Amino acid sequence: MSQVLKTLLEGLTPPPFYNPVEYDGWEYRWRVFTFRPAYFKTEVGLLAGLLLVVVFFLWGKSQNSRRAKKWMDAHLPLLTSQFSKPSVDGLKSDGYSDFFNFSTGRRAVTSLHTIFTFRPRHDLLQMVYQIVWGLVEVQTTYPDDLQLDFKLNEGTLESGFVWAVVKKDELRTIRDARWDLTFTKTTENPALPAQFSIMAEQADITETILKTTSLVQLLKDPAILPYFRSLTITDQPRERPVLPSESVPLPPTEKHLILSLNCPPPSSADVTVPFITSLFPFIDSLPKVSLRPDTKTKLKKIREEVDKAIREEAGREKKEELEQQLEEKKAEKKRQEQERISKLSAAEQQKILDRERKRSLRKQQGKVSVRK
Repeated sequence: MSQVLKTLLEGLTPPPFYNPVEYDGWEYRWRVFTFRPAYFKTEVGLLAGLLLVVVFFLWGKSQNSRRAKKWMDAHLPLLTSQFSKPSVDGLKSDGYSDFFNFSTGRRAVTSLHTIFTFRPRHDLLQMVYQIVWGLVEVQTTYPDDLQLDFKLNEGTLESGFVWAVVKKDELRTIRDARWDLTFTKTTENPALPAQFSIMAEQADITETILKTTSLVQLLKDPAILPYFRSLTITDQPRERPVLPSESVPLPPTEKHLILSLNCPPPSSADVTVPFITSLFPFIDSLPKVSLRPDTKTKLKKIREEVDKAIREEAGREKKEELEQQLEEKKAEKKRQEQERISKLSAAEQQKILDRERKRSLRKQQGKVSVRK
C-alpha cells in the first residue's frame, strides 16, 4: 500500500526546476532573487497582446464617444431653437458604438430620434474582419451611420406614401435593409444632381414634392454631398410586420421623415448644420403636398393588399404550427403506447399484433368496397 501511495505522489509531483548553468542573456539580480527575461518570452508575448487589446478598446471607445458628442455639441443650439423639449442631458449609449438622443415639442413633429451607429472601433477582431472583408468585397462599406428620425404629426401629411431620394452608391443595399422601400420604384429626375436617384410609389408623388418644397435647393449644397445617404418619407415600418395570428390587428401606421447621413469626423462636426437647419422649413412645407385622387386610391389599394397578404401569411404560419403540434402529440402518444406494449408478456403482445392486423384488413376491405 505504501509503495502504491509513493508511486502516486511521484506522479503528481512536478519535475524539479532545471536551471542551466550556461546563460548568456540579460539577467537581473536582487539579493537572493534572479530574473532572466529570456525564459519568459511566451508570457511577454501574451501580456503584450492583452495590452494591445486593452489599449485598442479604450481608444475605440473614446473615438466613438467623441464623434457623437462633437456632433451633438455642434447641433444642440439648433435643436434648442427648434424644440421646446430638446434633450440637453447628453447622449444615451447602448454599448460602445450606439448612441441616442431624443427631442420633442415642435409644430408638425411629434419627436426626433437622433441615432448614431458607429463602427466597432473598440473591438479589435471586428475591425480586422471589416478591413479584410472590405479588401475582398470592394463594394462593401462600413459607414459611421447617423440617422435623424422625425416622427411627423398626424396632420402633417395629407396621405400616407413611401418616397425617398437616395445617393446612387446606396441603392445596392438600401432596398434590402428597408422593407418600406420595397413599395417603390427607382427612377431618375433631371431636377436633382446626378448623384441622386428617386424611389417613389407613384410618379405623382415626386412631381408634387419637388414642386411644392425646397428639396432641390437643399440637395444642391456641395457641402452635404460627402455625407448624404438618403432622405425618406414613409408611412410604413422599416421591417415587415410579423403577426402571431391573422386575428391580431396590424400595428397602427406612423408617418416618418428619416434622414440618413455618414457621420462627419469631429473636426467637421458642424458641416451638416446648414442642411439640417434647412430641413425644418422643408418639414413645415409637407402639408402642402397634395396628391391626385387617383394616386390616393392606388396607394390605399396597395396597403390593403399588403395587409391582406400579411394576415394570410400569419394564418398559414399559425395553421402550420398547430399541425406540427398535433403531429408531435401523435408521435408522443405512439411512443408511450409502444413503451407500454414492450412491457407486456409475449402472448399479450401477440394478441395486440393480431388485433392491429385485423383492423388493417377491415380498412383495406372498406376501401375496396367503396371503389366498386
